[in-house]
Amino acid sequence: MLHVESAKYQSDYKIVVTFNDGSSHLVDFENTISNDSRAIVSALKDLTVFKDFSIQHHTIAWANGLDFAPEFIKDCSIKLLGESA
Repeated sequence: MLHVESAKYQSDYKIVVTFNDGSSHLVDFENTISNDSRAIVSALKDLTVFKDFSIQHHTIAWANGLDFAPEFIKDCSIKLLGESA
């Protein structure tokens, strides 16, 4: 089962995420946030809200209760060079 091990804010709507398979990915959430009209997702348009995330239940979670499945996060990311898996 895929888990998020760590996440670090990069810039804009980008977060560098390391998964339990040893891979690290750059995830750009801008399209997801822009294209989802649900209030819980739209709240992340405010970068202050977006930056307020933590790792909970093996994924990235925001203070407003939003989280995304680790598989979704990995699917919309770019693998960083030099990383395993």
